[in-house]
Amino acid sequence: QVQPVESGGGSVQAGDSLRLSCAASSRTFSSYAMGWFRQAPKKEREFVAAISRSGGSTRYADSVKGRFTIARDNAKNMVYLQMNSLKPEDTADYYCAAKTGTINSAYVSEYAYWGQGTQVTVSS
Repeated sequence: QVQPVESGGGSVQAGDSLRLSCAASSRTFSSYAMGWFRQAPKKEREFVAAISRSGGSTRYADSVKGRFTIARDNAKNMVYLQMNSLKPEDTADYYCAAKTGTINSAYVSEYAYWGQGTQVTVSS
C-alpha cells in the first residue's frame, strides 16, 4: 500500500506560482502511477495531471496544459506539481493519488490511494 501526503498549498495572487509536493510512504513507490486531482467547492473532483511509474509519460487536463508540470522522484518517494500562471479558477483542494499499474489514468475511480488534500486559493 501507499499513503500520499500533500503539502505546499496556500493563498496566492493570479499569475503567481506554487509547487505542491506529495510524499508517498511505500517501499514500492515506483510501482504506482501517480496523479493530481482537484475539487472546488460544490464541484466534482476533477483530473489535473498524472505521471507513469517511471516518470517517462505524463498527461494533463486541457485546462492546465502548458501551465502545470507534474514530476516525480522515485528515489525520494515524491511527486510534485509545479503550477505557474495561476488563475482564480484554479482555486480548489488538490489531492495526490496513487494507482497500481503503469498507465497514468485520468479517471478518479482508478486511483485507490488518496491523500487528505491541500488547499490552493488564487485571488484576482
